[in-house]
Amino acid sequence: MRTLLPEGWPRPKGYANGIEAEGRIVFVAGQIGWTPEGKFGATTLPAQFAQTLDNTLAVLREANAGPEHVARMTWYITDKRAYLASLAEIGAIWRDKMGKNYPAMAVVEVKALIEDAALIEIETTAVVPR
Repeated sequence: MRTLLPEGWPRPKGYANGIEAEGRIVFVAGQIGWTPEGKFGATTLPAQFAQTLDNTLAVLREANAGPEHVARMTWYITDKRAYLASLAEIGAIWRDKMGKNYPAMAVVEVKALIEDAALIEIETTAVVPR
């Protein structure tokens, strides 16, 4: 994969403006912060974010993919203020689980998610080299 950064643009922090990739594409449905048993143990955004990444990585492993293959993510959050207040903790969780991979990303505040207890949902696209 190649990170796309137009000439003269500042380097974004924590994401890429674009990614160029070739290979086998893996689409991961929106994952939320519940356990594999379908229960919410975490009630804070950072804790649900950690579980959401764990769930995403579990699906990727089924395709023999890992965090290094993630090319794109869309995050849906229910509370922008909670997200901004948690950036340091979210960043630490990201680095622990995803390493130094920074895909193309969007973060969108939504009114609600289908599961009432969910604070975050993340859709992921990965590209695995052939």
